[in-house]
Amino acid sequence: MKTLAAIILLLLTATHVVAGDLTVSVRDAQGRPVRDAVVTVHPAAGVRGPVRFSWPLRISQQDMQFQPYVLVAPVGQAVSFPNLDRVRHHVYSFSRGNRFEIELYGRDETRSHTFRSTGVVAIGCNIHDQMLVYVRVVDTPYAAKTGANGDVVLQDVPAGAATLRVWHPNLNVRGNETSRQITVAAAAGRQSVSGDFSGRASVR
Repeated sequence: MKTLAAIILLLLTATHVVAGDLTVSVRDAQGRPVRDAVVTVHPAAGVRGPVRFSWPLRISQQDMQFQPYVLVAPVGQAVSFPNLDRVRHHVYSFSRGNRFEIELYGRDETRSHTFRSTGVVAIGCNIHDQMLVYVRVVDTPYAAKTGANGDVVLQDVPAGAATLRVWHPNLNVRGNETSRQITVAAAAGRQSVSGDFSGRASVR
């Protein structure tokens, strides 16, 4: 895993009075985009109803790797683990609140697991040590991860006070996460949060 020493630049824009689209850009110290940073917004007024996302809640095992490397999943919903390799895999996690184990299963077979607690779940394969994936389990619909361009857009975020959080497996702070208080209606412009990405990702 390439070490990153980075500064996170958060570009926040609110485009409506009642609810707005919040754009967050994550860049390193050289201005390069940082991908797979999970951005969440937690409105002070709370959220209502079940949390749903448009992307598949699926982690494939292919070419001796988990894909994708980071998945954002709602708490209480099942994530599938299809095995597309010719070899068997043994999926497990020791993460607090979300410990689980899926014993050996083979090609074209699928297993699933429901994550019952919010937080970060580091997942590995008990047979192939190089395989590593993270599931960020959230209880807010205003969550997504940055793409290759380092940007993410959270849609229809309610106006008002909120907590903005950025998590990345290499962010070298407690919990690999930094947070700040924002007011969505007044969030237009640029804000910055410094961060050190020199930490090492681990399944432990």
